[in-house]
Amino acid sequence: MKAAWIILIYLSVFGLSIYLYATQLNGPATELHQRLLPVEIKTVRSGTTDDELQKIVREAKKTEEVLSIAGMQHSQGGQTVYPNGIMMDMKPYNQIVNVDKAAKTVTVQSGATWADIQEAINPYGFSLKVSQSQNIFTVGGSLSVNAHGLDIRNGGLTDTVSSMRLIDANGDIIKLSPTENSELFYAVLGGYGLFGIILDVTLQLTDDELYETDTASMSYRDYPSYFKQHVHNDPDAKMHLARISIAPESFMEDMYTITYKSAQDQQKLAQYQKLKTENLVAVPKFFLGLSRINDAGKDSFWNAQKIYTQQIDGNLVSRNNVMRSDSEFMEYDNSRRTEILQEYFVPVDQFENYIPALKAVLENSPDFNLVNVTIRYVEKNEDAVLSYAKEDMFSLVLLINQGTDPKSVKETEKVVQDMIDVTLAHDGSYYLPYFGYPTKSQMQEAYPRTKEFFELKDQFDPDHRFMNLFYEEYRP
Repeated sequence: MKAAWIILIYLSVFGLSIYLYATQLNGPATELHQRLLPVEIKTVRSGTTDDELQKIVREAKKTEEVLSIAGMQHSQGGQTVYPNGIMMDMKPYNQIVNVDKAAKTVTVQSGATWADIQEAINPYGFSLKVSQSQNIFTVGGSLSVNAHGLDIRNGGLTDTVSSMRLIDANGDIIKLSPTENSELFYAVLGGYGLFGIILDVTLQLTDDELYETDTASMSYRDYPSYFKQHVHNDPDAKMHLARISIAPESFMEDMYTITYKSAQDQQKLAQYQKLKTENLVAVPKFFLGLSRINDAGKDSFWNAQKIYTQQIDGNLVSRNNVMRSDSEFMEYDNSRRTEILQEYFVPVDQFENYIPALKAVLENSPDFNLVNVTIRYVEKNEDAVLSYAKEDMFSLVLLINQGTDPKSVKETEKVVQDMIDVTLAHDGSYYLPYFGYPTKSQMQEAYPRTKEFFELKDQFDPDHRFMNLFYEEYRP
């Protein structure tokens, strides 16, 4: 019975990597998920065909109106909205166009979610090479934020895009790939919808595979060497994540890791290939709520996670199911508080020195309510103009509970800026999709090609047909 309760507790944090909370598009006013940036827009438009979408862009050009592009709207920094603008809701444009068994590719419309793709390719025994850790996001949205996931062998999401089609600022359709219109291709990937509307995308696939779960506990000091020896240098290790304690008893000291390794007996894969569904909601939601309240809840939560991690050691799971993290139980509804994310990237060799510096900032801010920290590996990739991985990095995803009143927002801003300063001092960077707490100078230091990005925006969209609040905040 005790083990069952521990499992329920653990499930409530397993998917905390990057999930944000869902709202709907319900009229001329929309509010981003963290309720910190309500924006009044003119209208919401959508289309299910190329012609319909082209018509909207051409009409906007004729009437000199501004377009912003929205998928699931989980970005927190105004990337999908613009005051008095037309919001393009891309969710209805969501068809699976083709699964090419010979080429091992799938072509999908940009409003399709990663879950939609998994359901289409699982019967063929295929799996995505890279996807966002939560499968609820649209493909277009994930590409626009240059997302990454748990896979440690297939590079970043940008490495798996064979080609895409884009509606540009003139309403014309152009094809983009690493070799065709490549300058625009690498601006669109991680371009936050500022260069056009992504239509369909062709993604590279790999085979689904049976994994054995390998878990370990350690001090943060031992994590870099453990990762290099037992994860990165082990060819059987395919997917990986870790968490570092936010509990007062072991704050920013203790860690546990979960690595998914190729199982020896792949003949058993068929027993595990059925895609899992999310069933448990109420109990995990309750325990996660306790962890938000006080230090005792955080201590109990962390201890339960460690025990559960030990219990799942050796479990078998398909690759596709590893990529289906639970999320519904994390919905959070509080009229005076909300939850935001921050994500920091630090070079692997800087990790041991970085953690104490980050810890010092957090300990100097006792009212800062940190709920979870998930750690992943991100391979060096500087292809995208706004690339965050200038070398092999560890990614730290922080889930933060904060008030929505002006005083709380200002307090959170101060802590976030201090954390970013520490990250930059350790040759790191931060992730751009979240609330606009970072300063312009911090963005320019974290992203040395910022000036080039804005110049490309002017080159490919001189009339600024595609706009959002993120651009307004950080433009020259």
